[in-house]
Amino acid sequence: MRDVAALAGVSIKTVSRVISDVPTVAPDLAARVRDAADKLGYRPNLTASNLRRGDRRTNTVGLLLEDVSNPFSSSVLRAVEDYFRTRGVLVLAGSLDEDPDRERELARTLINRRVDGLIIMPAARDYRWVVAEQQAGTSFVFIDRQSIPLLADAVVTDNRSSARAAVEHLLKTGCRRVAYLGDELSIPTAYDRFLGFQDALAAGGLHADQELARHGLRTAEQARAATADLLAQHRLDGLFTSQNLVTIGAVEALHKGRLQRDIALVGFDDVPLGTVLEPGITVMAQDPAQIGRLAAQRLLDRMNGDESPPSVHTVPTRLIRRGSGELDLAVP
Repeated sequence: MRDVAALAGVSIKTVSRVISDVPTVAPDLAARVRDAADKLGYRPNLTASNLRRGDRRTNTVGLLLEDVSNPFSSSVLRAVEDYFRTRGVLVLAGSLDEDPDRERELARTLINRRVDGLIIMPAARDYRWVVAEQQAGTSFVFIDRQSIPLLADAVVTDNRSSARAAVEHLLKTGCRRVAYLGDELSIPTAYDRFLGFQDALAAGGLHADQELARHGLRTAEQARAATADLLAQHRLDGLFTSQNLVTIGAVEALHKGRLQRDIALVGFDDVPLGTVLEPGITVMAQDPAQIGRLAAQRLLDRMNGDESPPSVHTVPTRLIRRGSGELDLAVP
């Protein structure tokens, strides 16, 4: 800082105020200081600066998602990043791949780096460790799923009722033999969506044929193969796909078999390019941007001292009709 001050022709105190973004520094002085800092390659030690702060805040938060490359997760990430960017908070993100050990490792690493809070899409079942970290000053918010018992705020979707509404929409078009394709049933969201699928069939007076259900599908490739297998073995008039990558794989299989106009489909979660295919992909869409914004808001409230009891915040879904779920099917 002394070198920067000497080159800029200002006091060390002025350099400190510019580095700290104090708004009262004259613009010409601030420009001289920043120019001198760039020429000398000076970068402030933010870690040391944060340790000197009375509130010990680092203005960083962690965001742990299932997979940042998944369209749902990436939309959540962007919303959280946009929210905190305007508040001077840096977001550090990581992918969990539904691995509880990886989740605990990344959470521990971020906490050791003194993040002020964590937003987590849970991969584990046991979150007793959160209590000790909360007592030590780290704030938490869960998204997509909640911890049991409820140890921190959760921002979720009502997966079961939304899945039921999606399948009921298929049944209204005349579908009677509807297959289910989804993720591992050990994942709470996948389990709830499968329950919603079964609820809709039961309400329609239909038997849930377990031979028409495929679980454990994590990728579009797996879903494409599973769909092709179902089509080869069974007569179907509808598909419910309970995850966006599964939807993509199923749609690919339908198009490959030229069956996209014969077998109706409704997916859970929106998918890229869902409007440009023919027919367009009908989905029960979550609102990942709103989930991310609400989670970020709740985390900031906690970081700022909100000590109210944890609560669950449910973000509504909406059915987007694009054609694949509205085929003109005849009732068998």
